[in-house]
Amino acid sequence: MLARSDSAGATHGFVAALRDAGVMFCVGFDATAAVRDAVLAVPAAAWVAARRQSGGRRDGAQVAELHGLDLSAWPLGTRAIVRRERPHPGAQLTFSDADGHRFQVFITDQPDTDIAELERRHRAHARVEDRIRTAKDTGLRNLPCADFQRNEVWLELVLVAQDLLAWAQRLCLDGDLAVAEPKALRYRLLHVAARIVRHARRTTIRLQADWPWVRQLAAAFARVAALPAPS
Repeated sequence: MLARSDSAGATHGFVAALRDAGVMFCVGFDATAAVRDAVLAVPAAAWVAARRQSGGRRDGAQVAELHGLDLSAWPLGTRAIVRRERPHPGAQLTFSDADGHRFQVFITDQPDTDIAELERRHRAHARVEDRIRTAKDTGLRNLPCADFQRNEVWLELVLVAQDLLAWAQRLCLDGDLAVAEPKALRYRLLHVAARIVRHARRTTIRLQADWPWVRQLAAAFARVAALPAPS
């Protein structure tokens, strides 16, 4: 198992707990002065092309391993990987950028020798931001109650709703609806007018025929019906 995080996870307590549990880690690392010095000391020949999430080469981006950074305080086998990339036209560099590049560093205890694959694998954790955004759109933006226990129940309900939407998109929807935001799903599918009709021991859902997404919703119901029963 591999735990991935941004720099909030780069704490000794967190990675030590992962090591004790037998879980590998891959966490962002702050660009301190020592990190910047180690990045600038990387030989030109040590940089290799970065990869896109699809596996293809990412133009203008390279990765390298930082051998000049002291990681002795971290678990045995911890490595530091850096990615550098030219900022897009018009973007402003920050004080932590150097040599005209933007740098992102992470530490990991994965033993893989392919550092481009390690960096691609780490960067894939960014989709967690999408789940945070959808959670806010599903009720997490505000905790409505005055006491902790009631807000705890609210949070659990929000997470259940988010899980249901995620699985519905995964199993039942395709195209734009498979990646739509919760607000769009509520408008296009969840709020459609319908009537439940029972006749001859059969239950039928009659949808509003002129709703623009009625075919997609009917197809979603058909996909649910075709799913194998849980064992």
